[in-house]
Amino acid sequence: MNKLLIATNNKGKVKELQDLLKDMGIELVTPANINLKLEVEEDGATYNENAAKKARAFAEVSGLISLADDSGLEVDALDGAPGLHSARYHPKPGANDADRRAYMIENLIGKPRPWTAHFHATIAIAVPAKDVHIVEGNCYGEIIPEERGTGGFGYDPIFLFPELNKTMAELEMEEKNRLSHRAKAVMNAIPILK
Repeated sequence: MNKLLIATNNKGKVKELQDLLKDMGIELVTPANINLKLEVEEDGATYNENAAKKARAFAEVSGLISLADDSGLEVDALDGAPGLHSARYHPKPGANDADRRAYMIENLIGKPRPWTAHFHATIAIAVPAKDVHIVEGNCYGEIIPEERGTGGFGYDPIFLFPELNKTMAELEMEEKNRLSHRAKAVMNAIPILK
């Protein structure tokens, strides 16, 4: 059976990607499964650069086809911030997801609502010593000032799908894996993986 390395150390992303790719008929491997400890600095100027850099690094070290993603939340009232810096969106080093959500709300207070936003995901698939394939996905909604739901991670509890009146954190995994930016990027990646 072919193996695919899910090139991330983020447990939330691993869980989502495993669920999204479970019917592919390939063996999904995580860095933990193969005792791979690799941190790749995300210093690219674009999501594509960061995703490709991670996928290439994991493929090179593991010798396995590797799938990496780079994603972010872009809030219109914040001129597209935090964007590429979503995972580090806080002045305090070592801030956690809850700190980043609170900081975002603090920066949005006083700006007219709705606070429209979208999640963006870029997925890179690297074949060792060969090309990197890039695909993307987006989902649209708005930021709300109160957290709702216990699922997901990151900004999920404050990202609302207005048509469902549910935050990303209130969605069942099956529903999230139809609507999310990462789900849409994976759908675009499946033909490449096949």
